Amino acid sequence: MVFDSFPSSPSSDPDGILLRMQPSQEVLNRWTHVAPFWEKYRPIIRQMFRSVTDALVVDGRIGRRHAVLDIATGPGEPALTIASLVGPEGRVCGIDPVLEMVEAARREADRLAFKNAQFEVAPADQLPFSADTFDAAVSRFGAMFFPSPVDAVREMLRVLKPAGKLALAVWHLAENNPFFYTLSRVLGRYVDSPPPAPDAPDPFRFANPGMLRDVLSEAGALAPCERVLQFTMEAPISVEDFWTLRMEMSETLRQKVSMLSMQQLTEAKRSALEALREYSTEHGMSFPAEVLIVSASKSRRVDVLGLG
Repeated sequence: MVFDSFPSSPSSDPDGILLRMQPSQEVLNRWTHVAPFWEKYRPIIRQMFRSVTDALVVDGRIGRRHAVLDIATGPGEPALTIASLVGPEGRVCGIDPVLEMVEAARREADRLAFKNAQFEVAPADQLPFSADTFDAAVSRFGAMFFPSPVDAVREMLRVLKPAGKLALAVWHLAENNPFFYTLSRVLGRYVDSPPPAPDAPDPFRFANPGMLRDVLSEAGALAPCERVLQFTMEAPISVEDFWTLRMEMSETLRQKVSMLSMQQLTEAKRSALEALREYSTEHGMSFPAEVLIVSASKSRRVDVLGLG
């Protein structure tokens, strides 16, 4: 580590992992396969979701000198953006269950010479940190994939300092996010896509207002609230390059495309590019987007003791 590491939490599990809470190997394999592409497109991803990162910083009340946990950090965002905000006297740790994502985040931290950021392989439901460690915990598009969301939020609350803030970003309704539906509707003409089970890991698992807020309430968070963040998702790339980006970053889309004949693929791509041109500008792709920002606090210690 380039600085004193965060205090670790002793575990009664001999392997340090509660197997019942682990993401399935199938899910981990999907993210492992796309990790190189998330690293490849890191600058574009950072730009596309800058507004979401800013919202998490505001709702997480993150400031200089703070210690911040980023859960499901992927290749290091928003952890690395936050590391620049908290300054050299602050600390940021990003965790992700996929080793290849964590290694990508470490490479970028080294490239940027950030000495206040560290990255660890860990699931959201079994955080390797002692209680009362962080001023804030955030997750950008990670909560939808937690195997046990209530357990994950309880763990976040455990490692937060009293009165620490928790802020999570999840996608709002699919029909309000053409970044997703433009391609999925085209491919849906060729490949049947049955809806996922109600609580299955899926980008829109918590899209309905109130769902994730209720999870925070059940986990014991204080005064959970949510707001809709409307923003413009911008990517400085062409329509054709956007098609490539989505195909490389999404294992789900790749699987659908692999089921098409060569003629179907040609037709589907032509239709998709035509639909995507609606969102093409002289500066690149520009999509209206909506996410839910769900936040809460950890009770102050006096409240926990029944003295507040």
